[in-house]
Amino acid sequence: MPGKNFALRTTSEETAAIADARISDLAHRLARQLQESPAPPVSGGPAYPLTLLHVLDQLQQATERLQRQAATDAARAGAGYPQIGAACDMTRQGARRRWPGLFHHSNEKPTEHPTMTSPARPFDVLLVEDDIADAMLIEEALSERGTRNLVQVTDGVAALEHLRAPGAVRPDLIVLDLNMPRMNGQDLLKVLKTDNDLQTIPVVVLTTSTAPDDVTGAYTSHANAYVTKPVNLDEFEQAVQSIDAFYLDTATRPRP
Repeated sequence: MPGKNFALRTTSEETAAIADARISDLAHRLARQLQESPAPPVSGGPAYPLTLLHVLDQLQQATERLQRQAATDAARAGAGYPQIGAACDMTRQGARRRWPGLFHHSNEKPTEHPTMTSPARPFDVLLVEDDIADAMLIEEALSERGTRNLVQVTDGVAALEHLRAPGAVRPDLIVLDLNMPRMNGQDLLKVLKTDNDLQTIPVVVLTTSTAPDDVTGAYTSHANAYVTKPVNLDEFEQAVQSIDAFYLDTATRPRP
């Protein structure tokens, strides 16, 4: 399963020292072979350093290719971007930017969930969230599980304008924050669940609030689920992917 814990046997510094030594030895041996000479020239001319630079450049390109393949293999084995990033001393976002598309569903690319089938069309998600950082995390978490068409709006008024616009695509899922300007999540939820055209769209409240009144109010207004945003980034990602997995993969959705 994605998110398994693992530990490297050496520190980053120890691994770097070993790698530097081996790469240096390999580069010098390759440079000597290219020059067809048993030893580097004694003179201070540029021929050997240039040959060595050429070899190092080729090794760097080979490393990039091998890293991409290793990231792909790790994804197929169940690692997620947080674990892949940690192995390279970078953040999850950094790993995602460096090796995009590791979890897109196709025959050529790996998937975090091998039992899932590719959807007949991309799923459409409407995210009603005014926090830019949280919106980015939600988008990343959804994109790691497959193709998702995500539209983000920052308040309830904008959400209704989008949903009621002529020719607007009906979302398969609405992910809704509570605390927003103009029209908050509670008010938007009441409108959605009393609208004959929109009331069957699943709505999941995803918010920082743990207040009993907010929880009760959301379910009284017929929210399909209420999820509190975890503080831990990995747990936040897992919570979003759990919502996605149930409502877009498991639950049977009404036809438009």
